[in-house]
Amino acid sequence: MTFTKLAILTTATAAFSMSAFAQLPQSRVLTLDVAQTIATEAMAKCRADGYKVTVLVVDALNAPKAMLRDDGASASTTEAAKMKATSTMLYNRPSGPAQPLAPGATAPPATIPGTINSQGAVPIKFGDVTIGAVAVSGAPGGDKDAACANAALAKVADKLR
Repeated sequence: MTFTKLAILTTATAAFSMSAFAQLPQSRVLTLDVAQTIATEAMAKCRADGYKVTVLVVDALNAPKAMLRDDGASASTTEAAKMKATSTMLYNRPSGPAQPLAPGATAPPATIPGTINSQGAVPIKFGDVTIGAVAVSGAPGGDKDAACANAALAKVADKLR
């Protein structure tokens, strides 16, 4: 092979590699610092409202990143928070029923093992990309758990842009 052909082949390979690399999507990662801040802020909101809860923050792989269980929160709240986080990550939406329930109606049971059809977890988004979830369990109602989770995300909104 001549030097000219080798140079052309090398240049073409490099150009192809660069164009393929340029097409890869950028990824965002939920850092430990942000996860801990989210957990702390959710706990602070629930404490201010008088609730003893567990807060779990998971990353995009649904792996735990930060967890806080308040003094007096029952042990079952850790498992419920995990199931809420899993529901959020699987469906890429807040946990709980997909449709608003009629007043007084109970939520149907979850259809996938390891999930729960209860409010209290919300996705953590960077733009349109879900990079994790924050789940709260232990307040007297999933709507109150979700309020704590949403309050935490509001506190760190500037870090998620």
